[in-house]
Amino acid sequence: MTCIIIEDQPPAQRVLKKYIDDLGSLELIGTFSDAIQAMEFLKSNQVDLIFLDIHLPKISGIDFLKTLSHPPAVILTTAFPDYALESYDLDVVDYLLKPFSFQRFVKAVAKIPNRSFTEIKEAGVSGIPSEKREIFIKSGYDLIKITLADVLYIKSDADYTEVFLPNKKQLSSEPLRYWLEQLDAAKFHRVHKSYIIQTTKIEKISSNQIHLEDGTVIPMGRAYKEEFLEKFVK
Repeated sequence: MTCIIIEDQPPAQRVLKKYIDDLGSLELIGTFSDAIQAMEFLKSNQVDLIFLDIHLPKISGIDFLKTLSHPPAVILTTAFPDYALESYDLDVVDYLLKPFSFQRFVKAVAKIPNRSFTEIKEAGVSGIPSEKREIFIKSGYDLIKITLADVLYIKSDADYTEVFLPNKKQLSSEPLRYWLEQLDAAKFHRVHKSYIIQTTKIEKISSNQIHLEDGTVIPMGRAYKEEFLEKFVK
């Protein structure tokens, strides 16, 4: 995700820059000491996230936010708790009260709705090759990048899921139903109450078992078999 900082205090700027660098999944493309500078930047640049101080010269962070007709994700940073209620009325992602720890910073970033799936669905228009489509998944306090074309299958583990890739797996904080709502139904299908597979990875189907190209055997649930075979087996 691309992000900018709007903060007039150099020490606070340095803290945010360090946290962004330590996290590794954010790309800082601009730092501004007042909202007017940021307004000019946003006229010709798109960003995914703004770290926004409330007390700024010329125009406050709250007033700046109200001027944005289609704002990106916003995380407010301030030393004053008085604006918390008003900020949530403006649909901000989170409200960081200075001084905040790296752990609190990561928790705030992890709340950002995953926009990558929307970008994936629109990739046919933009011409991005499918093997280059990447997303970040929440895994504890980390955001981990995966390439969707590499995913073999996803397995439910209570309120978590395991995303299996060649020679490794990643634990995701999202439940299986989240993946069902987000993934491309033309490539990913639920074949069991605990499994979603990528159909391009199927090697063969034998009775009630699906053999993937890496040798993994996935059970096919009776409740899912008919729909799966009708949709994918010609």
